[in-house]
Amino acid sequence: MSYIKPTFRHPRLPTNRLGYTVADYDGSISTLCAGCGHDSISAAIRNACFESAIPPHRIAKISGIGCSSKMPTYFLGKSHGFNSVHGRMPSVATGASLGNRNLTYIGVSGDGDTASIGMGQFVHLIRRNVNMTYIVANNGCYGLTKGQDSATADLGSVAKGGAVNPFDGIDLGSLAVLQGASFVARSFSGDKAQLEPLIRAAMAHKGFAFIDVVSPCVTFNNHNGSTKSYSETRDHLDAMPLDFVPMREEIRTQYDEGTTQNVTLHDGSVIHLHKADSSYKTDDRNGAMAAVQKAKDEGRILTGLLYLDPDTQDLNQNISLATRPLNELGKDELCPGSKVLDSINEGLR
Repeated sequence: MSYIKPTFRHPRLPTNRLGYTVADYDGSISTLCAGCGHDSISAAIRNACFESAIPPHRIAKISGIGCSSKMPTYFLGKSHGFNSVHGRMPSVATGASLGNRNLTYIGVSGDGDTASIGMGQFVHLIRRNVNMTYIVANNGCYGLTKGQDSATADLGSVAKGGAVNPFDGIDLGSLAVLQGASFVARSFSGDKAQLEPLIRAAMAHKGFAFIDVVSPCVTFNNHNGSTKSYSETRDHLDAMPLDFVPMREEIRTQYDEGTTQNVTLHDGSVIHLHKADSSYKTDDRNGAMAAVQKAKDEGRILTGLLYLDPDTQDLNQNISLATRPLNELGKDELCPGSKVLDSINEGLR
């Protein structure tokens, strides 16, 4: 099986203002489960970069470990990429951003990669206001290790094995607002009309931009009563050495501002999405916290741009870094000699 997309494209594909077609922002064929919400996020990132007319070679995509962290393979195949260690993507993104401030940085992570092993790094990434777009594909489970509850799983949710989650889930959107992130949004992987503009806005933002995307897991949202569940399938197969992943349709939705949409997931459970209306104040941090909590108390997930600080300064500005990217500085500029070093040391006494 080949994972490389055919190079042939329709000769009349539309182009953006730089002359690129959307095919120039493609990656390899996805190997994720059919119908996975993560593929919808990959498509949204691809389309957002195309519509924003960002040259593919001026984009750097960075990820950690997990189903979500495989996603950068499936978009922007002509961009820079770095698949880092589990939970350590923020460190790589910080170093890369300081090394070359002229690239557009897109970090892709998951609820396990961010809310568990990577939580400490995630918080410091917010605190430093690194200039990047950070997208979490949030499905509430560990898809690569058979679907255990992640730290974002809701209280009372039932896992694939039937266990009821006894813990409150970590709300990454609220955490980002609380910790001082300058751009915070939430969306649903199937709401293309909302997600793509949010990604474009995040990439245009100067500073740390966080988008928490609810992304259903088609494989581990099965319930025990389903005739197509893993347990039911395994009971009726002889010596099946590989897991069978049932084919599912990608979940899509579209609804107006200020309204609530009920979305039925593959396991029959329902989530209630509420899209913020035009009267919502995005520059009120306390109001954003209250709105997210109010929606949670009502059993809804508030989506849209939750908070924006238009006057923020990113890490490069806060530490008065050279205006030219560090990777463009020569030896004489990086190593000016012992006299300059002595004068710096004297100034610190």
